Amino acid sequence: MEKTKKRIGMIVAVEIAAVMKKYADRLEDYPARGFEVNRLISEEYELYIVNSGAGEIASASAAQFLISEIGVDLIVNFGVVGGLTPEMTVAKLAIVTDVVHYDYDVSEYIGYRKAQYANYPSVYIPATRSLVDAALAIEPGLKPVICASGDKFIGNPDRKWALHEEYNADICEMEAAGIVLTANRSGVPCLLIKAVSDSMGGGAEEFAAEFERCASICLDTVDKIIRTVLISE
Repeated sequence: MEKTKKRIGMIVAVEIAAVMKKYADRLEDYPARGFEVNRLISEEYELYIVNSGAGEIASASAAQFLISEIGVDLIVNFGVVGGLTPEMTVAKLAIVTDVVHYDYDVSEYIGYRKAQYANYPSVYIPATRSLVDAALAIEPGLKPVICASGDKFIGNPDRKWALHEEYNADICEMEAAGIVLTANRSGVPCLLIKAVSDSMGGGAEEFAAEFERCASICLDTVDKIIRTVLISE
């Protein structure tokens, strides 16, 4: 009996050029309404790559599409991020253990802390621990991080440090909360690997200068994890 191939969903916000460059003629168009979707079929898995665009709403809808329409077994997200501490230098690779949706705030009328969802005991929304542990086993150089996620590009060093101070976050970006909240709600495992494109003291100029290089570095690591870890989980 033929073994069923694992279906893996990959959400890409703005780093799609790195994907097209790496996989080139291995990709095929996958017809879908509302998204640009490419599929890569190997002997062991099917990889569905959705170019979601930036932001929480875009990433959440992409995650739900992968879950409801494709029926993926797990979701992986890679991308570039801002560093919130001196340790998070350009091109440093990170693996997200928890996400804080710092834009979310119902504290005035419900009484929860800012950024806390009612069905979570704290502001921290966890990624899938088993996938994090499995990825770290083969890529121990990945830095486990808390990711501050919201619909803002944060370039100002003072604003970056403020996010770190309030939530003990290490990086910031614009899609992780939408992905993890959606995946967790549906019981679909998710893994997020990030590369710093703009350091704590950097901003839009550093982001623009380092974006392409850091996206490629991050994708190389994700590709290795997919081929050696995710297909066996």
